[in-house]
Amino acid sequence: MMKMLYIIVGLMIFAWPAYLLYQRQLGAIPFLLLAVFFMVIAIRQIKMLKRQNENDLLTTKKEKPKQKR
Repeated sequence: MMKMLYIIVGLMIFAWPAYLLYQRQLGAIPFLLLAVFFMVIAIRQIKMLKRQNENDLLTTKKEKPKQKR
């Protein structure tokens, strides 16, 4: 939930300079910065998912299967 709050606050802070750039007909700059911002968020999410998958694999490998008697 905190990540969502950080994203919203970041976008709100970003809105005022973006508006000024649009007024000066430099609207491509905010789009570029916004694309980089979302790319960083996506990379962090992918790394987090990879770590979770690695941890899941390690825990399943450590569990020994039951032997038949």
